[in-house]
Amino acid sequence: MRHCCSVLFVNTFTTSRSAFLCSRPQELSPSKMAAGGSGGLSFPGVVGNSTPSNRLGSSASSYNYSGGAAASSPGNQAASTVSSTGASPPAVPPPPPPAVAGLLHREPVYNWQATKTTVRERFTFLFNNEVLSDVHFLVGKGVGSQRIPAHRFLYSDEVQIGPETVMTTLYTAKKYAVPALEAHCVEFLKKNLRADNAFMLLTQARLFDEPQLASLCLENIDKNTSDALNAEGFTDIDLDTLVAVLERDTLGIREIRLFNAVVRWSEAECQRQQQPITSENKRKSLGKALSLIRFPLMTIEEFAAGPAQSGILTDREVVSLFLHFTVNPKPRVEFIDRPRCCLRGKECNINRFQQVESRWGYSGTSDRIRFSVNRRIFVVGFALYGSIHGPTDYQVNIQIIHTDSNTVLGQNDTGFSCDGSSSTFRVMFKEPVEILPNVNYTACATLKGPDSHYGTKGLRKVIHESPTTGAKTCFTFCYAAGNNNGTSVEDGQIPEIIFYT
Repeated sequence: MRHCCSVLFVNTFTTSRSAFLCSRPQELSPSKMAAGGSGGLSFPGVVGNSTPSNRLGSSASSYNYSGGAAASSPGNQAASTVSSTGASPPAVPPPPPPAVAGLLHREPVYNWQATKTTVRERFTFLFNNEVLSDVHFLVGKGVGSQRIPAHRFLYSDEVQIGPETVMTTLYTAKKYAVPALEAHCVEFLKKNLRADNAFMLLTQARLFDEPQLASLCLENIDKNTSDALNAEGFTDIDLDTLVAVLERDTLGIREIRLFNAVVRWSEAECQRQQQPITSENKRKSLGKALSLIRFPLMTIEEFAAGPAQSGILTDREVVSLFLHFTVNPKPRVEFIDRPRCCLRGKECNINRFQQVESRWGYSGTSDRIRFSVNRRIFVVGFALYGSIHGPTDYQVNIQIIHTDSNTVLGQNDTGFSCDGSSSTFRVMFKEPVEILPNVNYTACATLKGPDSHYGTKGLRKVIHESPTTGAKTCFTFCYAAGNNNGTSVEDGQIPEIIFYT
């Protein structure tokens, strides 16, 4: 009978939990008592004195017979059919005679809800006690084990997260589909994102499929590339994360320093794989990542002092890169030569001429045009006119000079191949050149090659409007005096400026 009552106690409160949370103690009349009533909630089948869990769970006044059974009710009869053995239920005792009523006594009332003024306090009480617990966890072994009660529902939206627990908490929130807790964890990580932990958090964000957090980590790495690469967590990332970073056009670091960091990662990876740290094993550990190093963006001096002597590149790769640096036409190389712009958004360009003519000759002096802009931009290259005599290769030195101080802000000795058409052909700087608003700069191009096309009907002002944001970038051009091959606002070379906003 006791086992039967215990089962019914759990079932009664499982199905009547909402009523339990709202119940209030009420005084019982003898008629209610005789009928088994308990101020709005009945406890059918409870035998003798209440157990501690019965008393904790009750939110109403309870009366019991001294040494007797509780009053009979339909609930008693239903409860009596629940048995772990399947045996026939015992006979239900008749109601007590009136003489026994005088032997009734009232046990002390324990109404835990009456001492709690808010729902939060009530849930906190449930959290810290075994009242209505659904399950118990046995944690630990032997004398050190603990019995911890738990419920199937969450107690509140309050959560305490720290650096030591956030990852395990995020894992648990995802495993058990608790989006509110997951959001708390992700928000904590966002607030604590720094350059020195960006790579570690990026790895975790990719592992837990948190694209928004991963995007924030990548943006932080773009802005603080050097600091992020120098952090301890960089060499601990996996190969897929390394590849995802090296594929970006927006890393703010010189390519030679990026190469040195990648070499450090490869040495750590050899140790993880318990392989000797040799050039061959470092190349093998890098896999696809090696092809994402943009060796053509280095100067010939940087390449010769570092990658060329590292043993990571093959002899054929070293030779082809040296040829790329020194001869024209430049041979094809297996490595990307697109600049890392350190910028977001799309590449933009403006053309200052409305018509193309022939011919423009070169005598060793620079074609120059002075310009200013109304907003901060980054210039990544120029577009130049090519030969009027068919397919031809040109050598060219491009520069951007701060006009007032005559300081060279960016330059590149490079070349390009043209097809003889009146189209323009791109030449790029190794790194973006920052252009500040309302400051005078001079764009220079010194070409070696045959006569070319040139532009006419030049515009003094050219406005570029962003198709996505509508933001306008206004270029103002004027003649650059000095060592000028003849280019002016009206006609000449350097028709296009390629930039990011």
